[in-house]
Order: sequence, then structure tokens, then C-alpha cells
Amino acid sequence: MNGLTISELAKNAGVNIETIRYYERLGLISEPPRTKSGYRIFPPEVIQRIRFIKRSQDLGFTLSVIKKLLSITESESSGCREVRLFASQKIKEIESKIRDLQSIKSVLQDLSSRCPDQGPVHSCPIVERLSEGGEENG
Repeated sequence: MNGLTISELAKNAGVNIETIRYYERLGLISEPPRTKSGYRIFPPEVIQRIRFIKRSQDLGFTLSVIKKLLSITESESSGCREVRLFASQKIKEIESKIRDLQSIKSVLQDLSSRCPDQGPVHSCPIVERLSEGGEENG
């Protein structure tokens, strides 16, 4: 039987063995056939599938979304449009996170600018804002 053991697959795909087992449990990769002695032998194309999963994760896609994306890539009736919809949704999520982070940055910059270099910590605007019930004065 030609193929890769789980350790060979892990090495070639740049992940650890537990990642492969986890992807199997989630159905992201198929359970491979076993040898008579019980070793799992993975087809070499699984390397590319795992790399696809990892790159998709690096772009911020969740494993459940990646599973859907993989099913689209395997479907004869799907096209680029479906993949583009996934990317468009991710772009919207990223833009929303950027707006949230810019808002957080603005609040912290404002609080930092009002924080004196000296004085008791309990009167620090940052500590007041982060404390329960701390209200921003202004």
C-alpha cells in the first residue's frame, strides 16, 4: 500500500500528529485505509489538503467555514462565485474588527493623554475606566 504514515504526513504538511487526528475527527480529512498491522496510510494528496486548511486558518477562517469551503472545492456544481462569497464575508468581518480596534485605540489614547505622570494609581483615568463602575469624566 503506497502512501504516508501519520508521522510522515505531519512532517510533510508542517503540522503535528495531533492536528491530523483532530482534522480527522472534524471530518476535514478522511480516515485513511489501514495496513494489516493497523497503520494508517494517507494518500499523498492529503498534504495539500492540510496545507489548504492551515493557510485558510491563517487568513482567519474558522474550521467550520473551512469545512464548507472544502466541500465547495470538491463539488462539480460549484464555481469561483461561491468561493468569492466566502472571501467577501471574511473581508466584512475584518473591516468590522478594524473599526472595533480603531475605537479601542482611540479610547486608550484619550485615557493615556489624561493620565498624569504622578499621583496615586486609584486616580488614574485608565484604572478608573477599567474598574467596575468606573466612569469616564469628560
